[in-house]
Amino acid sequence: MQTRRRRPVLKWAGGKTQLLGQILPLLPDHVETYYEPFLGGAAVFFELAAQDRFEKAVLADKNQELVAVYRAIKDDVEKLILQLLPLKERHSEAFYYEVRASIPRNRFARAARFIYLNKTGYNGLYRVNSKGAFNVPFGRYKNPAICDAANLRASALLLQKAEILHLDFEEVCGKARKGDAVYLDPPYLPVSKTSNFTSYQADGFPMLEHERLGQVFQHLAKRGVQAVLSNSCTPETKALYADFTCRMVPARRAINSQGHGRGVVQEILVSTYESKISTKKKPSSSRSR
Repeated sequence: MQTRRRRPVLKWAGGKTQLLGQILPLLPDHVETYYEPFLGGAAVFFELAAQDRFEKAVLADKNQELVAVYRAIKDDVEKLILQLLPLKERHSEAFYYEVRASIPRNRFARAARFIYLNKTGYNGLYRVNSKGAFNVPFGRYKNPAICDAANLRASALLLQKAEILHLDFEEVCGKARKGDAVYLDPPYLPVSKTSNFTSYQADGFPMLEHERLGQVFQHLAKRGVQAVLSNSCTPETKALYADFTCRMVPARRAINSQGHGRGVVQEILVSTYESKISTKKKPSSSRSR
C-alpha cells in the first residue's frame, strides 16, 4: 500500500518539488538501494518512497541539525509534534529570536527548534555564521505551517525504510553499486557574486568540493550506478560534467540579494546514463606464469 505525501517537511532553498517531473524519469522504476547524500528538503526521496520505487534508502547530510530532524521524525513523530505545538502557540517575531538564541534540552526539542525556525525564518533559508550559529532573520508570514501533524506522520511512515546518516557525500556514494540509484543535489555553485546568499555550513561548499563531487560522479558512472545530479548552469558546472549530457531545466528561485536576480533561472540535470564513459572493464594485461 502506497502512502501519498506531496508537501515537503521543510522549506528549503533550491528545493526540488517543482522539478520532480524532470528528475524522476531519469531514475530507475525499481531500485535496490536509493542514496541521497545531500538531503535538504528530501522532495525526491519522499516522492520515490510514495511510489514504492526502492527497497531501502540511505539518506545523509553533513548538516547535523538537519539529520537530527529526520531522525526525530522517523523515531518518534508524536514526541516531535508535542514539542512543536507550544512553539506554534507562542509564535511572534520576538519569540522567533528567543528560539533562535536558545539551546534545546533534548533531541526532539532540537528538531522542533529547527522546524520552527525553518518555517518562520526568511525564505526557509538555512544559513550559519563562521561559528556555526544559525543567523537567518525573521520571515514575515501570515500563517506559517509550524506544526503540520498529518504531514509529519505521513513522512514518518515513509522514513521507516531509510537509514539516516551524518556523513560526507563521497563516503555515502562509495556504497552504491549497480542496481542502486543516487540523487545528488549539492549546494549550488553561485551564478554571480550576489547570488551566493547562503552558507549551508560554517565552512561552506567551495569549488574544491564541487570538483571532488565531479570525480565521485565519474566513479558512479564507471561502476554502472544510475545517478542524477542537479546544479546551477554555469561554465564551471558544464566543464565539470563535460563527459555527460547536461539537460537545461528552468526553475523559479526566490533567493538573491538583488531583486533582478530572482525569478526563473536555468539549472542543469546530469545523468550517468547519458555518458561518454565506458563501464566495461578493461581486459587484464597480465600473463599467466
